[in-house]
This record gives sequence, C-alpha cells and structure tokens, in this order.
Amino acid sequence: MNALLDVKGLRVSFGSKEVVHGIDFTIGAGERLALVGESGSGKTVSALSLLGLVQNAKVCGTATFSGLTDQPPRDLISMPERDMLALRGREIAMIFQEPMTALNPLYPIGDQIAEVLQLKEGLTRREAWNAAIEALRATGIPEPDRRATAFAHQLSGGQRQRAMIAMALAGRPRLLLADEPTTALDVTLRGQILDLLAQIQQSNGMSMLLITHDLNLVRKFANRVAVMENGHIVEQGAVEEIFANPQHPYTRKLIDSRPERDVVESDVGQAEPVMVAKGMKVSYPVRLAGFKGWFKKGEFVAVKNAQFEIKPGRTLGVVGESGSGKSTLALAALGLMPHKGELAVVGKGWGPDSASNKSIRRVVQVVFQDPFSSLSPRMTVEEIVGEGLLVHEPSLSLEQRRQRVVEVLHDVGLTEAQFPGLLHRYPHEFSGGQRQRLAVGRALIVQPQLLILDEPTSALDVTIQKQVLKLLQKLQRERGLSYLLITHDVDVIRAMAHDVLVMKDGDIVETGTVREVLDSPREEYTRTLVAAAA
Repeated sequence: MNALLDVKGLRVSFGSKEVVHGIDFTIGAGERLALVGESGSGKTVSALSLLGLVQNAKVCGTATFSGLTDQPPRDLISMPERDMLALRGREIAMIFQEPMTALNPLYPIGDQIAEVLQLKEGLTRREAWNAAIEALRATGIPEPDRRATAFAHQLSGGQRQRAMIAMALAGRPRLLLADEPTTALDVTLRGQILDLLAQIQQSNGMSMLLITHDLNLVRKFANRVAVMENGHIVEQGAVEEIFANPQHPYTRKLIDSRPERDVVESDVGQAEPVMVAKGMKVSYPVRLAGFKGWFKKGEFVAVKNAQFEIKPGRTLGVVGESGSGKSTLALAALGLMPHKGELAVVGKGWGPDSASNKSIRRVVQVVFQDPFSSLSPRMTVEEIVGEGLLVHEPSLSLEQRRQRVVEVLHDVGLTEAQFPGLLHRYPHEFSGGQRQRLAVGRALIVQPQLLILDEPTSALDVTIQKQVLKLLQKLQRERGLSYLLITHDVDVIRAMAHDVLVMKDGDIVETGTVREVLDSPREEYTRTLVAAAA
C-alpha cells in the first residue's frame, strides 16, 4: 500500500521540554490508523504539529505527504505557512475534540460551513449555503435547513459534533485528522458517525488518523493502531493482532481498563427514598412560525411524565441518545429547572422557587461532565472544595474548615504527600482525572445524601475513567450515597447502576434493574443502545 503520509522522527518541544520523542508512523491511501493513549501521551500535539497548529513549539523530523497526483510529495514540517494555508481544509482537514471551542459562537453553523466552501471550492455565497445544508444533511442532523441558521450554543453536543464533521469534510480532504470525534456522542450516534465517515472514506478514498482513548471504537473502526505513552509509540500493528496479543505492558493496561462492577447489591426494602418524581414534566417556550409567533409562544416538552425513585445507597442510571431529555432531567433534579408534577427530596418539595431550597441543596450535590470548566481557574483547591461550607456551615472557623477540606481530599485520593502545597494549588496544575476528584470532593464536603453525576467520566481516558468509577463505588459503599447517573456509556451503567431508566424524546421508554434492562431489554430502542455498545 502506498503511503499517503509518512512520518519519521517527529519531535515536538516546548522550550527545553520535549513532549514527543522521535515517533514514526505511516498512513496508507484509504487506511484508518488509530493513535491511542492516555491524556498527556502526546497524541493530539503530534497531530496538530502536522498542520503547524501548535503554538510556541519546536517541531523536528519529516512528515511526507503525497496528496494530489499532480504534485510531488511535500514535507509538512518544513512547508511554508502560505502553502500550509492552502493545504489545510482542502487536502488535510481536522475534527477537533471540543466543538464549543472550535466553532465560532458569533456566526450560525451554516455560515461557518459555507465559508469553508467559498474559500476552498470557490463557490458563490448561494451555492456554498446550499452545499452547507447538504453537508449537514449528510451527517444525519434533523431539519438541516433550520439547524444551518442556529448558533453553536443552540445545538446539542451531538449536533455540534456533527456540524464540526460537516465543516471538516466540506472540502473533500484526502486525509482527515479526527481528534476524539465521537467522545461527546452517545453510543448510537457514535455508530452512525463512524458509518458516515466509513461511507465517505470509501466514496473518495480518504484516509484517517483517528485520535482516541475509546478502545471499543478502535476495535470497530481502525485498520491499524499505534499506542502512545509519554511521547513514545510503544507498539503498533494491525488492530486484530494488537488486541489479540498485546506485547507492551502499557497496551495490556489500556485493554484491561474496561469498567468493572463493584457495588453493594443489598436490597434496601422499605427504606424512605432520597428522591421521588411523579408525573414530572419539563418544557421550554419556543417561538411559533409565522404571524402566530407575534402573539403567543409554543411549548417544547423536554421531559414527559417522568416517574422514578432513588433509594439510599443505590444508583439510578439514566441512559439515552442526545436530545432524549437526560440533561434536562438532571437539571430539574438539581432544582434548577421549573417543572410540573411532583419532585421531592427526603420528603420535601423541590424546585427553583422552593422555600426549603437551602437545606435541600445540601442533600443534593452535583459532579459535572467537564471538571476543567466547572472548577474556577481563579480559586485555589482550598477555596473550591471548602466553598460549600461557607454557605451551609458558616459558624466553622478557618482551621475547622481547612481540616474538613483536608479530610475530604484524602477521601478522594488527593494528599499533601502526593501534591506538596495541595491546598494552595489551582485547577490547571492537575490532570483531568485529578480535577474530577476535586469536583467530587467539592460535592462531598457538605455531606450530601444524593450526588447527581452528569457524564462524570466521558471526558476522561479509559484508565482514569476506571479510577474515578472505583472512587465513586468506594464512596457509595463507605457513605451510603445515592447516585443519579446521567451517561450515554452503557459500560458505565453496567458497572455503576442498580436501576436503569431509558429515555427517548423526553419519554421514559423502559425501567428496571440493570440486569433486567441491559440483559433482557423489552424495547427495540433499548436493544439498539445495548447492541451499539457491544
């Protein structure tokens, strides 16, 4: 197979610190190579350096690209910026990991895709707009004409990722660099996106460099895999060979990082539920089309007639596709979203206007999906973790508050011995998994009974995900915590949940114990979710 891209001796340094240490790999025409490893292994910086997108870095080595047949092979590393500008998006495109930072918040999605088509394809504004709508339609976004006029914040996570893919593929590149392209997607959308990329690849012979920590995705999608650890490629070869007989200890560690179930299975019987919902409905006002919109607003129902209960020491897992209503349900459970029907916490009514909000707020705490955005970059660890005590236990002295912070940090696996000056450090000084431990500590400091876990591990690589899940399992056993777990990862549900609630288009379509729902699903939708995760 002819090499479309041949990388030899790639080194990337920031000042005196080298982070990528002379790696070699090739990508053949029409081939899919997966680059896997933990956060900080050098995967993303290696890919970005190929397009000259790493600022303040010294890049050495060669990356010979044989793109267009009418041009000789070119070295991407030594390519002048003017030539690189012409190549980016046209011959080599990139899908970035976080669409909210990659998409411009000031322009509609359609305009951003049309801009690529005007620059790279020379289309008129009208032609580019029509082509942008077709590009969105090709990714499976519903109502692409309407979505093209939407801004990034008006789309769900899955829809934003599809818009990013549409933009990257608009110029019909020969090579696509995909940095965690499905991390924010649920399992069924993940399969649809992979099928879409495979279809486009077959139609135009496009090659792919897939950067991911999702080994299940690698197994299904890639032809070859290269494993990175601390800036080195420690093993590479055909996917079947690597998964069947990994040679390097680090590769074996990644493959063995699937979440494991370790929860207390005891029946709580007649114990009083921590949270109960009956006939709960959550809706948003929407503008009606035409002149009717001048006089009244319509209604979009995001959660319809939800009913569930969470007993002490048990986990209710909520699973479903993007837009199914999972996150809205979590916001309502946090008392942050107006709702109709009944929602009670430890027997008390709960909602945005509830008079007992402050006392209930201590009972219900939350751990968000992305710890980097949920932790203030201007506050120290002591300030972040101890903030809840200022509200709920204002009588504590500074020393008492500090002692409580130290104790809860120890419980989540962060100590002064590991991190000298721990209390005075800032979030950016920690890895993703460590930041998520800080987020768990912040939630635990006020001694809650229920934690709402909103995709708590989806932003983490597989080995760190396993560590955080083990931590949550340990805390549940020791403290008798209840969890409302929002996730699109069926493996996480299997490892953590006692009971499962399956949502589709705002409806709860199936409920039961984890074994009843995942091992013997009654609904076709549930069977699709389970099959997509297999």
